Amino acid sequence: MLVTLTSNTSGEIIMFAVHLRHLFDIIGKECTARGVFTKEQLPDAIAKLHHAINEEKVALHEAERRAHEKGLDEDEDTADEDHKSGRVGVHLGQRAHPLLNMMEWTLKEGGFILWEASKDF
Repeated sequence: MLVTLTSNTSGEIIMFAVHLRHLFDIIGKECTARGVFTKEQLPDAIAKLHHAINEEKVALHEAERRAHEKGLDEDEDTADEDHKSGRVGVHLGQRAHPLLNMMEWTLKEGGFILWEASKDF
């Protein structure tokens, strides 16, 4: 299912509900068929997403450091094959970028964001 997010100041984005659900869980928003981020709610939502993204980055760097210490480094050929085959996942920062960008622009302009889906997600 798709969810359309529309800012009164910065346009529209469309996201898969399954991915947006994770972002809304971080922010603390209910995944209803329709909803709004008011200009008063945007700073907290932005801060929560940035915090979660930073936590994930730290965890990934720590995992890479531990793997390096144990001698589990992959050679470049294997890493390239993983990337080409799609075995490398999308990180939270990449997934959240369109929504964060919309939120930051909307906040800057003093607007709000509405979302709409065919049903609760």
